[in-house]
Amino acid sequence: MLITIPDVLNPEQVRQARVLLDNAEWMDGKVTAGHQSALAKHNAQLAENSPVAQQLGEMILNALGQNPLFISAALPSKIFPPLFNRYAGGQNFGTHVDNAIRQVTGTPFRIRTDLSCTLFFSNPEEYDGGVLNIEDVYGVQSVKLPAGHMVLYPSTSLHHVTPVTRGARVSSFFWLQSMVRQDAQRTLLFDLDTSIQRLAADHPEHPSTVQLTGVYHNLLRQWAEL
Repeated sequence: MLITIPDVLNPEQVRQARVLLDNAEWMDGKVTAGHQSALAKHNAQLAENSPVAQQLGEMILNALGQNPLFISAALPSKIFPPLFNRYAGGQNFGTHVDNAIRQVTGTPFRIRTDLSCTLFFSNPEEYDGGVLNIEDVYGVQSVKLPAGHMVLYPSTSLHHVTPVTRGARVSSFFWLQSMVRQDAQRTLLFDLDTSIQRLAADHPEHPSTVQLTGVYHNLLRQWAEL
């Protein structure tokens, strides 16, 4: 399941973040790439322990914790601290798949990467190129979102970022381990949850609303890993 989550950050949060990011110290993005990814990765990145990365990462995680669409779609168990990258001057990221396991450097914290996230800090008109192309069962999906919006997609997907030929593309990227490992099961739960919410808006006490809510939680109980 590939889903766009709008307005994770509001315009004022985006503005504050851009001030910090535009004045941050960037380094070669290959530092967090695996062997295969490093061959294809050409961008700049903030260090994992950068104060700017930590401050903005906390802001992103707080926002996601209050976002019902994200919680319903991702069913997050553990989230990797957000990282930040910048593409400019023809930089790109060739076709690759994300590492299955990610560990925070110097800590025991690690996750299985079930879902990948990209949160945009640059608006589409600020740069040319920089399109995130994600391969899924329906073909290649092209993603270039407004600042503050985020895309969520399975980490098993092949994907790449096209060269940025004008301006700069600044974003946050990170991964999460879901309570439900299988994408097909998460998709069923998300569709069911969405339908229940629509039904409950008009008929909160209808027997079908109660019954479907029970079906949702019983499926989650069966499939969740805690």
